[in-house]
Amino acid sequence: MRERSEADRLITKIVVVATMGALAFGYDTGVIAGALPFMQHPISEGGLGLTPLTEGLVTSSLVIGAALGSLLCGNLADRFGRRDSLMGLSVVFMIGAIGTGLAPSIAVMTVMRFVLGFAVGGASALVPMFISEMAPPGRRGRLVSQNEMMIVTGQLVAYVLSAVLARFSGSPEIWRTMLMIAAVPAVLLGVGLIFVPRSPRWLASHGRIDEAEEVLTLIRSSDKQVRKELTAIGMQVDQETEQVGWRQALSEVWMRRLLMLGISLGFVAQFTGVNAFMYFTPIILRETGLGMQATLIATIGNGLVAVGATFAALWMIGRFPRRLTLMCGLAGVVFAHLGLGATLLFLHGSPIESFVALGFILFALLFIQMMVSPLYWLLMSELFPMRVRGALTGLSVSAQWLFNATVAFLFPVLLHAIGPGTFFAFAVINAISLAIVARFLPETKGRTLEQLETYLKKYFSDGDGASDRKEALLNIAGDKKAMLAHKVV
Repeated sequence: MRERSEADRLITKIVVVATMGALAFGYDTGVIAGALPFMQHPISEGGLGLTPLTEGLVTSSLVIGAALGSLLCGNLADRFGRRDSLMGLSVVFMIGAIGTGLAPSIAVMTVMRFVLGFAVGGASALVPMFISEMAPPGRRGRLVSQNEMMIVTGQLVAYVLSAVLARFSGSPEIWRTMLMIAAVPAVLLGVGLIFVPRSPRWLASHGRIDEAEEVLTLIRSSDKQVRKELTAIGMQVDQETEQVGWRQALSEVWMRRLLMLGISLGFVAQFTGVNAFMYFTPIILRETGLGMQATLIATIGNGLVAVGATFAALWMIGRFPRRLTLMCGLAGVVFAHLGLGATLLFLHGSPIESFVALGFILFALLFIQMMVSPLYWLLMSELFPMRVRGALTGLSVSAQWLFNATVAFLFPVLLHAIGPGTFFAFAVINAISLAIVARFLPETKGRTLEQLETYLKKYFSDGDGASDRKEALLNIAGDKKAMLAHKVV
């Protein structure tokens, strides 16, 4: 029996290093809110002369790059490994951060934002996957959710630094400093990964069993755990030796259904409106008569609530079923959108309109960041089988980024066209999302990744699997005590 604290320290180190990618992800998606007002200034005044059209182009180019990055990096991770792929992404992060900070024109800025987006998308797919494959089963939920914590922390850091730099710097080109700061977590990610081992599951899937055992010996607290986990991984690898390539894998009905679930969860996560609030809260509040400086300060409130909610999620995620938590979160989001729409409709022009509207925005973010977003990233790390985990995670996360782009593009258009009706539409969409989760999402809590793969194959298969799905849903809905008695994962 080796010292538990030694293994725990190494796991903590791995999570801290890997989530530098999530920190960079969060910072890069949040900093644009503070940089755009400066970039709208003419070139002669230190800006880039952005118009509404080019502003949308610069903003959306990161999201499009993220969709491509998550798609391609999933395949790269299956081929070259999770750790090595993340090391490559750290270099792309640095190029994108420095490139956006030095961009002399809108064209260069758009290209560099696309490059940065590629790294953001790749990190969004690989960081949760890498952590889930390194984490002990009993700590997987909480450790993977550290990814979401670092995303929202990165966004909060971006909001605070942008406000501080804008307030105290007299330079019209301060936006360049805001953008280049993103290189810091990228450097920490690349350097830190040098001292982090590769995923034992990836090593075993490529026939490197001895190396997988060496890694497990470092990150597990007893030889018994190492033997048990290595045996389970080995058995899974043996069963999958004839299944090579994700196209072949998707010839199986259960895996196609699993992929559709992963894509649907991306829809669920993005159509909560989370990024509509993160990107456009100043626009929403300006509609209520709030001034520019006040809206920037209110945006910091978004970041604070997101971080606080994610802390709560870390406590909840190991204690409550995934499916039930996600459903409760969506119910809260529906209520928040109805409240926000009603506020803008019935309190328009009232002195309290801005405060009530901000309250419902923060209420929505509380439920999203506590019960929806962390569950999405955790499920992306759990759902897919080992042999195609990178590819199918990449496909699902890529779809999520496309849904992100759709919301980011449509939201200001709808807000201008139908005003408060925008939030009533979001409420309807989230009610549909709630029905999707209730009908199709199985419970994943309480199983190792290998056990979960066997369970999901049965759950989503044809024939007897249909009755298994019905029985599983009934058990989850009707036997809370059994769910809460599961081993915490």
